[in-house]
Amino acid sequence: MSDKQDTSKLWGGRFSEATDSFVQRFTASVDFDQRMANEDIDGSLAHASMLQSVGILSADELASIEQGLHQIREEITSGAFQWSVELEDVHMNIEARLTQLIGVTGKKLHTGRSRNDQVATDIRLYLRSAIDAIAGELTRLQRGTIELAAQHNDTVIPGFTHLQTAQPVAFGHHLLAWNEMLERDYGRLQDCRSRMNQSPLGAAALAGTTYPIDRAQTAAALGFDKPTENSLDSVSDRDFAIEFCGFAALLMTHLSRMSEELVLWTSAQFNFIELPDRFCTGSSIMPQKKNPDVPELVRGKVGRINGHLISLLTLMKSQPLAYNKDNQEDKEPLFDTVDTVLDSLRAFADMVPAIKARPEPMREAARRGFSTATDLADYLVRKGLPFRDAHEVVGKAVAHGVAENLDLSEMSLQTLQGFHSDIGEDVFEVLTLEGSLQARDHLGGTAPAQVSAACDRALARLAERT
Repeated sequence: MSDKQDTSKLWGGRFSEATDSFVQRFTASVDFDQRMANEDIDGSLAHASMLQSVGILSADELASIEQGLHQIREEITSGAFQWSVELEDVHMNIEARLTQLIGVTGKKLHTGRSRNDQVATDIRLYLRSAIDAIAGELTRLQRGTIELAAQHNDTVIPGFTHLQTAQPVAFGHHLLAWNEMLERDYGRLQDCRSRMNQSPLGAAALAGTTYPIDRAQTAAALGFDKPTENSLDSVSDRDFAIEFCGFAALLMTHLSRMSEELVLWTSAQFNFIELPDRFCTGSSIMPQKKNPDVPELVRGKVGRINGHLISLLTLMKSQPLAYNKDNQEDKEPLFDTVDTVLDSLRAFADMVPAIKARPEPMREAARRGFSTATDLADYLVRKGLPFRDAHEVVGKAVAHGVAENLDLSEMSLQTLQGFHSDIGEDVFEVLTLEGSLQARDHLGGTAPAQVSAACDRALARLAERT
């Protein structure tokens, strides 16, 4: 059934019947795009000021529009604003209310612009604010990670390859590996912000406008670096949203990898760390359980973020220039990506600094699995043995240790010399876990002094952001 009662849309002049009531609901976006109301008002204030400066609006008309928009902002903030699905979107709802408040002058606000460049401007303003908030939470997580690393510059933990014990490392060194991933994420986020920070306002529907607008003025007023160059691209470009979701997919992948390690480390089989109770839940049937729900949930959320990235890529893949209604579908994936990333970062930024390490289980795990085997091979190389020969010698020593249930450091000097005569009393200095860490005293290595220096450099980089 078609609703015949109302054809008085703000764009309804050429229509002879009202929009079908189902189609009206199906095509409306106000339920989700109203979150851009502040950005829409900011854009309208800048646009109105520019229209007055070029002589399209009078000073009185500008004052009336500004007063009306400020009142609308207050109504939205207080919850008094009445949103209407019949008015389709955030832009038409605000414009209709403005006209209701100030009369015919409200109808002049849309001079020289279209909803196409209006929404393109709003979404960039919204995402720019979101990026700044995300950057703050990401920095907070990095600071907590680095500070925890500094506390454990010499706490021994097994390093793994293939999830098998490989070599001992400092726990702080492992945490700084997390920070390196996050540091790259921060750089990608700032790259995205820089490319996005251009103003499409003034591109109008797709071809620009016949009015003598000043796009540089509105761009500066809204904090953009400059106006966009091409009107067709300005209204149809959603690269910035895709790029942001690409950043988010990588960030969430990193948080998911961190989550996997946290889940393993809190298990009874590892027992490397303890998470505070406030980040965990229990079982409805098993009283002993303490489940690491926060890292598990963050690990799971990467799937929805990857899905949003694919959604936006698919949305744009076949669109001809310029704007198409398809683009309305960009907002819900983008908004959910912003919300999910912010929540995940907040949870991690609160949780990571509160991690309590368990040095003894960490050390015991590092002691098992012949984690200093490479150190023994390096020792023999320093005695003049070719590395491949040293590798074979140590392999035989490890095989003996497996058979006798002895770590290399637990074997007698006589036993070790049975594998090669060049092994001397000093070998036990390199077979200790601490000796293994200390020996890797170079940039990027796991020696405690190097971990401390790396923490200092990482904190200095964070300080440069403010």
